[in-house]
Amino acid sequence: INPADESVIGQVALGGQKDVDAAVSAARAAFPAWSATSREDRLEILERVLAEFKARHDEFGKIISQEMGAPAGFARQFHAGLGITHLKVAAKTLADYHFEEVRGTTQIVQIPIGVCGLITPWNYPINQIAAKVAPALATGCTMVLKPSEVSPYSAILWTQVLEAAGVPPGVFNLVNGDAVTGRALSEHPDVDMISITGSTTAGIDVAQRAAPTVKRVGQELGGKSANILLDGPGFEAAVATGVKRLMTNSGQTCSAPSRMLVPNSRMADAARIASEVAATLSVGDPMGNPDLGPVATEAQWNKVQEYIQSGIDEGARLSAGGLGRPDGLAKGYFVKPTIFAQVRNDMRVAREEIFGPVLCIIGFDDLDDAIRIANDSLYGIAAYISGDAAEDVRKVAAGLRVAQVALNGTPSDPTAPFGGFRRSGNGREWGAYGFHEYLEYKTVLGDPALKKAEPA
Repeated sequence: INPADESVIGQVALGGQKDVDAAVSAARAAFPAWSATSREDRLEILERVLAEFKARHDEFGKIISQEMGAPAGFARQFHAGLGITHLKVAAKTLADYHFEEVRGTTQIVQIPIGVCGLITPWNYPINQIAAKVAPALATGCTMVLKPSEVSPYSAILWTQVLEAAGVPPGVFNLVNGDAVTGRALSEHPDVDMISITGSTTAGIDVAQRAAPTVKRVGQELGGKSANILLDGPGFEAAVATGVKRLMTNSGQTCSAPSRMLVPNSRMADAARIASEVAATLSVGDPMGNPDLGPVATEAQWNKVQEYIQSGIDEGARLSAGGLGRPDGLAKGYFVKPTIFAQVRNDMRVAREEIFGPVLCIIGFDDLDDAIRIANDSLYGIAAYISGDAAEDVRKVAAGLRVAQVALNGTPSDPTAPFGGFRRSGNGREWGAYGFHEYLEYKTVLGDPALKKAEPA
């Protein structure tokens, strides 16, 4: 369903247990040959995949916009662009990666883990597919991908790219389906690891189903990230930037800065600035390149509306937006850019992941209070800090218990580890850290060809 006009844009097959079995069997059969390929062989494949992806870059942008509602320009430049980024990073990482280490006559080797089950979401469909498939290919694993049923067409296009690039049969396999399909993959005895990006609820379910076969499970899950704005000359600009960053992708980002923490003395200023910025944001047909498209599904729209009502009921001050569609939009899953001020950190809108364009502004007394509030969360994927005093910024950053902290608007680094603490998941993706998820350590002791280590 196209979330902008609620029209049906196509149909895909619902994969079941037999389809998962066939895909896993193909991956298992292809593993011995693929895992034995050289670094150079895999580099050549990655370069061919990259070339084919670039040739269909515009197609990726178009279909992502249609299936999950991202504005057309954003879908092409950012969504599809992330696919290119991850392929490039994987190739560069592979070229320099050390799979072996020698200590005297001890050889420590990293070898591919085996058949990987990859479960990906709809909010950044190609980003998450590429962030999993590229390192899996690079490390010599074979795999089965189960993309979100909300965004299947970008995954089908990705599969066509891999086929055109000459990825050997069985190395990569696609099974479309819903949660039942994902469960079959998670439980499968011939799958050696599962990597899932999705909700915390889905991650827990996958981990429980994977446990009886003791397979590795990597999880990149939900978030409720704090954006801590310290007082100073840059405060007003930081508020405006924070609003826009939260509203990106209609707020459907696991690491979105959805809790804006401001000094209590600046609460009124923050609410005013945030509301003014929200009022300037355009919402509409993704083909018209608005600031915000729709949220991805009717279920997500209903969920966001429920959270907005919850914020009103709990006494948060609605400063912008609110319930219902924006004016002039009678159809489509569009949400008003919404700002809540004077939010307490124990309110539901501050505790739970809304996954929509809804910002909560929370006050703090001092730096220690800001750190306490930021850490008072079930999640721990990211945090953001803006401030003019470098010493204060560093103090806050040091006190945060999250996996990634961005200072003064610094963008993400695709070679740095990305993941989460607590209910935001475990394991890391991106760069060399992403390779680790797909490799096992094997130690060979007493190799006669190696020099014996000197006694310590």
